[in-house]
Amino acid sequence: MAHKILEEAQEINDLLIKWRRDLHQIPETDLELPKTVEYIGKRLDEMNVEYKVFPEVSVIIAQIGKGDKCFLLRSDMDALPVEEETGLEFASKNGCMHGCGHDLHATILLGAAKILKAHEEELPGVVKLLFQPGEETFRGAKAAVEAGVLENPHVDAAFAAHVFAAIPCGTIGYGVEAMASVYGFKITLTGRGGHGSAPEGCIDPINAGVEVYHALQALIARECPPSAEAALTIGQFTAGNAANVIPERCVLQGTLRTFNEEVRTMLIRRINEIVPAVAAAYRTTCEIEELSNVPSVTCNEELNAEYIKSIESLENPGTTINGGFHVMGSEDFAVISAKIPASYFVVGAGVEDQSKWKGQHNPKILFNEKALPLGVAMYAKIAMDWLAK
Repeated sequence: MAHKILEEAQEINDLLIKWRRDLHQIPETDLELPKTVEYIGKRLDEMNVEYKVFPEVSVIIAQIGKGDKCFLLRSDMDALPVEEETGLEFASKNGCMHGCGHDLHATILLGAAKILKAHEEELPGVVKLLFQPGEETFRGAKAAVEAGVLENPHVDAAFAAHVFAAIPCGTIGYGVEAMASVYGFKITLTGRGGHGSAPEGCIDPINAGVEVYHALQALIARECPPSAEAALTIGQFTAGNAANVIPERCVLQGTLRTFNEEVRTMLIRRINEIVPAVAAAYRTTCEIEELSNVPSVTCNEELNAEYIKSIESLENPGTTINGGFHVMGSEDFAVISAKIPASYFVVGAGVEDQSKWKGQHNPKILFNEKALPLGVAMYAKIAMDWLAK
């Protein structure tokens, strides 16, 4: 059966490529994915897989099998607000892009659904399939949990995976502390705008913003232990639209990431202490808005071992297993892994020409579609083995 599952996935390779390329051309963002939801729903209808759609948040929950035990497979399906520059014949043209591989993720889960449906009578339990929106904004997993994905029936364990374009195709990575927590924030500084020739009559929020930026960087340099894994990044600094005008407002948006809960709590507290103090020193008012607050992805060690055995049983000679996956990136699958035993793996999807490798979210990123059958077989086999155990 082990080797047959991989063969079954390879037999539908052409279909997987078609699905992936179709999805790649209709990228949508956040919690509004009507075209994506419609496409996936049609494919599930063709397989006679039961599912439910929550259109207000673009969540799809499908179900295969019957029984008391329930296992969850999850794939995200949202894209990025990035203009694609890959030059692919199936490149998106709507101003958004699947620059993180979520089109492959949704395809892999569709492929797993097809194989699991074919073996439904053999399943000693239920497999739930979560097609999740809003991972990039860290809102989708919360929406899915609120929609009831973990109940009716109650989910006992879960698995998710992510393709990486800068890892050789055929590599499977895993770890315990897989991905960092993320605290996203938006700082709005309000001053008094005016003519650039008379700064003394204004309160310059750009000046205050520069000082806030440096103060936040000092948190990492001077208040974190050197051994602490922490990264504080300001990814947006926006103010004004004319060279001779001092604007009224300045906006900074950023993220804080760490694996250490004590460091995380301390830094969030210090952000909320330092920013108002610096703003006041430069005579601006400030507002701090929380954009996201997701814990780190911590994987269940026992499940890690079980899932690796399932992958190894596929007897794929091209697979390399690496147990050192531990990155500062973040994932809202943490919302699910914090509630039930779960694991999160990575799948190498680097193209053959390494000179073309790009990091995630790059507008020129390329993914190797040869990763699709392995991903499908991995999802299906892990679910089948867990239910059998």
